[in-house]
Amino acid sequence: MTAYGGSVSEWLRLLPLLGILALLGYLTIRPFLPKKKKQRDCLINLKIQKENPKVVNEIDIEDLNSTNVCYCRCWRSKTFPVCDKSHLKHNELTGDNVGPLILKKKIL
Repeated sequence: MTAYGGSVSEWLRLLPLLGILALLGYLTIRPFLPKKKKQRDCLINLKIQKENPKVVNEIDIEDLNSTNVCYCRCWRSKTFPVCDKSHLKHNELTGDNVGPLILKKKIL
């Protein structure tokens, strides 16, 4: 008999029951656990400038109506083809590094 009121063999007989209860508890709370953020199979940009935290290109174009125009490259903008910064959420969820195409008008 141990100091806790039972022999070691009695405690060992409880292990399978405790294991089943732990598994049932985990399966019960599993739907409420946070989902994995990194979904590598959802990447849009598979090979362009992967060493950069975000891919952004700037091109000077003289005949733009405004000084800067950002075009979407993540295909998630609600104002497509104009960027609405939807790439920020996409990048956070997937680990991607896609960013907008920025067209800049040269001021002479």
